[in-house]
Amino acid sequence: MNNEKIKECVKSVYIHIPFCNYICSYCDFCKMYYDENKIDKYLNALKEEIKNNYKGEIIDTLYIGGGTPSSLNIKQLNKLFDILKVFKLNKNYEFTFECNIENINEEKAKLLYNNHVNRISIGVQTFNDNLLSKLGRNHKKNDVFNKINLLKKIPFENINVDFIYALPGEKLFDVKSDIENFLKLGINHISTYSLILEPNTIFGINNISSVSEEMDTKMYNYICDTLQHNGFKHYELSNFAKDGYESRHNLTYWNNLEYYGFGLGASGYINGIRYTNTRSFKHYINNSNMRIEEYLLSEKEKMENEMILGLRKIEGVNKNSFKNKYNKNIEDVFNIKNLLKNKLLIDNGINIYINPKYLYIQNSILINFIGG
Repeated sequence: MNNEKIKECVKSVYIHIPFCNYICSYCDFCKMYYDENKIDKYLNALKEEIKNNYKGEIIDTLYIGGGTPSSLNIKQLNKLFDILKVFKLNKNYEFTFECNIENINEEKAKLLYNNHVNRISIGVQTFNDNLLSKLGRNHKKNDVFNKINLLKKIPFENINVDFIYALPGEKLFDVKSDIENFLKLGINHISTYSLILEPNTIFGINNISSVSEEMDTKMYNYICDTLQHNGFKHYELSNFAKDGYESRHNLTYWNNLEYYGFGLGASGYINGIRYTNTRSFKHYINNSNMRIEEYLLSEKEKMENEMILGLRKIEGVNKNSFKNKYNKNIEDVFNIKNLLKNKLLIDNGINIYINPKYLYIQNSILINFIGG
């Protein structure tokens, strides 16, 4: 039998649009204020980067994130979609486009739909108008219901909403109210995130405090229990979906598969190399010093990533898939006896996964798979 591994075929593409109408208090992503004079130059550079790197693979998932991709006007969106026509999409593709509530209107929604977008991801974050103001968001609770109803009429069926909790001053009853409203939306995917106070954000600069760790845990447990009770499958640490609506693109990351990353500050994983693009607008549009980081992973590092990313999934890492990919058993690579003995990890014979009781201390478990 030939044990030589088959070269992995890239099937996913991430494209970063860094422009925003305003900057959120918590955002640590690569972003800049909307500037019409810059966008045309940016799209030209994006087209060139794709032309120089895309090898013509059949693409299963395409994801346009930011920043705020929906901040682009109709003319700019048309130019973006003309650039994207180079990608050869599988018949059963998933094409996600990130939107902010205030950018959604019928004209833009129809444009996205007519250009083959079939999944919308919306940054709702909370329904509490006071907390929305603290976050630097410009929409209101009623806007969320109105805009999502508009999207459904287009008709978009696959809609994700982002939900941030553990916000400064937030109480458990605020989270309960938010979950109640999210369930009223009738959508099929919810991504939940506990607020992380990054140093280079508005919150970080102003030394804003988050909720206590105890309250954070209570909020997380309430979210998990309530969403699952209402028909959502908890399939990844922070993600919940109705059957068949799991994010195929994000599963590319969690399954440690290779993908293209195009655009300012974008990251990718190609031919065993993890790379990150420059955050300098000047360098990007001039195609100079494009890659600020390129790192060829060793076989051990690939296996570490397989576990660290895969254990974010509730079902964990499939033992046979790991063996087929690396010609080794998980237990022969990593010393997990104590993790299994202490029931932090569970081995059901098919998968190794984190005990649901300990999902919220996941990082303390995953650190066991780094180095050594």
